[in-house]
Amino acid sequence: MKRTKNILSYPAIFSPITDKGFKGGFNVSFPDFPGCVTFGNSFEEAEKMAEEALSLWIEVMIGNGEDIPKRTESPMIHDIHTEIPTPV
Repeated sequence: MKRTKNILSYPAIFSPITDKGFKGGFNVSFPDFPGCVTFGNSFEEAEKMAEEALSLWIEVMIGNGEDIPKRTESPMIHDIHTEIPTPV
């Protein structure tokens, strides 16, 4: 019997690590899966770790008989630039 796979996609938030004890890197969290977090020393590593963490998280949910949440819309983040007056 051939086993099929479903491909799911969820938004992930990559936050730069600013702690002085670290040399860069990113923390990753998933709005649709509170508590599912990971990190990586580079964006590429954080992305790989995020894929693994989410996959394992969903596997555990399925094993526990839990429903997989529906994907929420991805947040849109954009920098807005503004000028402020310079003190005289």
